[in-house]
Amino acid sequence: MTHATLPEAGTPWPELKDRMVAYASGDVRWREGRTAVYVFNAGPEVEQVQKEAYALFQSENGLGPAAFPSLKRMEEEVVGFGLSLLHAPEGAAGTITSGGTDSITMALKAARDFARKARGLTGPLNIVIPRSAHPAFDKAAALMEIEVRRTPLKDYLADPEAMAAAADDRTVMIVGSAPNFPYGLIDPVAELSKLAEQRDLWLHVDACVGGYLAPFVRMNGADIPPFDFEAPGVRSMSADLHKYGYAAKGASTVFFRSQELKAFMTFDFRDWPGGRMVTPTLAGTRPGGAISAAWAVMNFLGVEGYRARQGRVVAAREAIEAGVKAMGFTVLGRPQLGLIAFSRPDLDILAVWGKLREKGWFTGITTEPKSLHLMLSPVHADVAAAYLEDLAWAVEQSAGATPAEARYS
Repeated sequence: MTHATLPEAGTPWPELKDRMVAYASGDVRWREGRTAVYVFNAGPEVEQVQKEAYALFQSENGLGPAAFPSLKRMEEEVVGFGLSLLHAPEGAAGTITSGGTDSITMALKAARDFARKARGLTGPLNIVIPRSAHPAFDKAAALMEIEVRRTPLKDYLADPEAMAAAADDRTVMIVGSAPNFPYGLIDPVAELSKLAEQRDLWLHVDACVGGYLAPFVRMNGADIPPFDFEAPGVRSMSADLHKYGYAAKGASTVFFRSQELKAFMTFDFRDWPGGRMVTPTLAGTRPGGAISAAWAVMNFLGVEGYRARQGRVVAAREAIEAGVKAMGFTVLGRPQLGLIAFSRPDLDILAVWGKLREKGWFTGITTEPKSLHLMLSPVHADVAAAYLEDLAWAVEQSAGATPAEARYS
């Protein structure tokens, strides 16, 4: 790889801007709704709020709440919004992080330190997670040298019995997802909560995808099962603001049932010449723009705005669900939110995905079983029919391809 060299002289901004736009010419057309992964498109009005609110505080640093009380106030309000949506009890606490991996890492750090300091555990530790849990748990566990025990699924969901069998007296956390990423399904959190209470286990709910979606889908009339602090065994949760909260990247939230539990997350150090250093998240510097944009978007939308947009997400999923079933696909499980995975064993799913890519669609794939995977935004309600039309074409174009399972068996 040839290394770029810093130019000797600066380049005028208009020229740089043109070059940046040219660089982006090959990117996916997410503003047209052609992307169902990576970007959460709530429309141009929300995008404008994101950008302007971020720019207002782009140089401020959330590391210094004494210097920037504005950011401290906005963060406290955003955290309060999340806690109220997720049935948190009085005394619950949380903070804004840089993303889901950060939130999950800090929750595991808190659970580990709680096990060490409050339970007196020493030596090897482990976490028990369903096979569908996000790899962020494995990353966090690798950083802390904690064993990961992944358990088999039952109907694409976490199996409380399998998790109970895998947990022992050195288990510092068990995990449920709301929803899991591969299938978009909400794990049986109520049953996991009972297990956590019976065995005195720390239950974390990964609601990075659904934390700012499921409450509004429920408000719109859907029968969403308990998935948050409503279940008494839940001690911590992660919920991404930059997903269905429609905030600018990167912003997530991590929540704890009590301030006492949250205290185990905080890093507090003073044994060096620079004075006391306290950081609540993995990062030190915390971009003020991520905090301010989250605050602005949540206030801009309010409950009514979120309900309307999340209603469009569900409408898009329902339309696509009906359409793919009519084409002979099987929808995995019973999705209720914005994610859907669907499979057809007689097709080479990767070939279908490739044909859709030719039409400008950039979406996901699930590998067990091989399935097409969509993470939908409000904008997809406008393009669901176009997607289904192109999917039908892609299926027809791929019909002669040998499914990957057969080619490599």
